[in-house]
Amino acid sequence: MTDMPRAQAGRAFGPETETSIRPATVADIPQIQAIYAHHVLSSTATFELVPPSIDEMTQRLEKVRDNSLPWLVAESGGRVVGYAYASTYRPRPAYRYTLEDSIYLADGESGKGIGQRLLAALIEQCERGPWRQMIAVIAGTQNAGSISLHRKLGFAHVGTQPDTGYKFGQWIDVVFMQRSLGPGGSTPPEE
Repeated sequence: MTDMPRAQAGRAFGPETETSIRPATVADIPQIQAIYAHHVLSSTATFELVPPSIDEMTQRLEKVRDNSLPWLVAESGGRVVGYAYASTYRPRPAYRYTLEDSIYLADGESGKGIGQRLLAALIEQCERGPWRQMIAVIAGTQNAGSISLHRKLGFAHVGTQPDTGYKFGQWIDVVFMQRSLGPGGSTPPEE
């Protein structure tokens, strides 16, 4: 028997555990905060040095929602195993059609297709809006998993800033990847 049909049907690898993608709720914030805190304390995937509190993460969710942008979670067995959201790329008005994506998985959940499903759903939702570009700002040229994930979903490498961050006693590059949303820059946006 092969697991391929189950994997293609959107199931995570493992014993009959369905992974669903859905909008994040305030009730998810403690699990989201725990996932992010792990990355803050043990990886260079984020340049934050101190994990934000549950209150701060709640404010971040509300800010994303206030901008009519999606924040999604992947849930498996009643547990949040990852999340992804889109945020405005920069505050100046000329950037209003460009978004930045963020995606984090719970410890031990990489390599199961969860990140790909999350990012694909995020892109799909963002393409329903007026936005035309999505930027991935990836901490570290060694972050092969994130770079590969973004490449699989149509992002192209558009630049690298060497030695931009400093964390855990090392300099960290920043990789920029970009993909069009909908018609991208082929037509002017509807104002």
